[in-house]
Amino acid sequence: MKRIPKPVFFIVAVLILLFACSAFIGVKYYEGDVQQTAIKGLSDIRWGIDIRGGVEATFKPDEVKSADSDGSATADSEDADDSDNAQITDEQIDSAKSIIETRMVSQGITDYELFADYGSKRIIVRFPWKEDETDFDPVSAVDELAATAHLSFRNPNGEEVMDGSAVASAKAGYNTESGKNEYMVLLELNSEGKQKFADITQEYLGKPISIYMDDTLLSAPTVKSHITDGSAQITGNFDAESATKLANQINGGALPFTLKVASYSGISPTLGQNSLTAMGYAAIIAFILIALFMIIRYRVPGFIAVIALVGQMALSVAAVTRYFGVFNSFTMTLPGIAGLILSVGMGVDANIITAERIKEEFRSGKTLDSAIEKGTKNSLSAIIDGNMTVVIVSIILLLVFGPSNILSIIFGQSTTGTIYAFGYTLLMGTISNFIMGVWLSRVMLKSVVGIKCLRKKWLFGGAGK
Repeated sequence: MKRIPKPVFFIVAVLILLFACSAFIGVKYYEGDVQQTAIKGLSDIRWGIDIRGGVEATFKPDEVKSADSDGSATADSEDADDSDNAQITDEQIDSAKSIIETRMVSQGITDYELFADYGSKRIIVRFPWKEDETDFDPVSAVDELAATAHLSFRNPNGEEVMDGSAVASAKAGYNTESGKNEYMVLLELNSEGKQKFADITQEYLGKPISIYMDDTLLSAPTVKSHITDGSAQITGNFDAESATKLANQINGGALPFTLKVASYSGISPTLGQNSLTAMGYAAIIAFILIALFMIIRYRVPGFIAVIALVGQMALSVAAVTRYFGVFNSFTMTLPGIAGLILSVGMGVDANIITAERIKEEFRSGKTLDSAIEKGTKNSLSAIIDGNMTVVIVSIILLLVFGPSNILSIIFGQSTTGTIYAFGYTLLMGTISNFIMGVWLSRVMLKSVVGIKCLRKKWLFGGAGK
């Protein structure tokens, strides 16, 4: 066996523990009287509606926009009456709904329910409180979602060169020319936007023009030709759903009306804060019992497995909090917690398989180095097979029940947040297991075996000394 230098064990173990502390506790500092978050911890998790409650709000068309002579849009001061509502199409309601969805996803809100009532021209949304919410005021919670959307087209330097007022319409299309057979988005500019878009496509030919909804990037197509007729095609790796979604988002920035909150209310959690605290204590007790079992039964490999398990949990939590401040928080729901628990169980199982294979090699008469080499090698295929099946299932759950799910017509959109959370945490936990429980645990094991005082078979599961 090719040994790894002895100091590597201590370096890896210390780094894992330091990472775990920062992931669980987070890192905060003060600038004057204002607390800033450098690294998000457990306290920065945004809990789902089922755990902490949230807000239910109903939006309706409010002010009807009218185009000025310069092509920009203003809004009439009167609320949209019934006659105005009659002119609002289902496609425009879908576009308004897409605005709300884009804003929630950009804020890391994955546990939400979003419905459109086309008959009454209403949009109903349910979403959880912010992670740092203290006032629990539904009015302030929905204000950001109800704000008028700003669609902008930006050049490679990030400067706005055109806004949504120049867009007449956008719709999904299908290109069958030259045997391409691909989905695309057909963009139509109004009379004011036609000349502006012609200038833009001439100036930035061969360069990307990014499309933003507020500060969220929707698409960044490259200008392939000088477009003078006000009709453009956005192509890429689209399917029917993604093309329709982008078209709705673009239309959302050019809606002939703004949104108004018709009603709102708070939603009580199904679990509650006390149950969450009890669950936290139960997790700590369960981890202590698992750690004792692993150390007593497998000794040194068990001790290393405990360190790797701490690292796996920390990495899973970091994936939920998005760890670094440049990412938004993920919404943790009860199914999400279940995904974490299942992935931890898989991490324990991976280390048990390795430790048992090492014991089998001892029983066949192998030396210490040979037993560790053969045991770690022979256990790898079984661990990979078991984990890869879970990875595949997790990815399917993310694709099917994610923000752009394809089976909402069958199962309903209310399933999106909960099942997506389960798939996400299960996938992140499994990836963490590969990194900590498979790779780094083997690195530490092959390093610690070089420490003279530990080179005894019984410390690694063997019967001898």
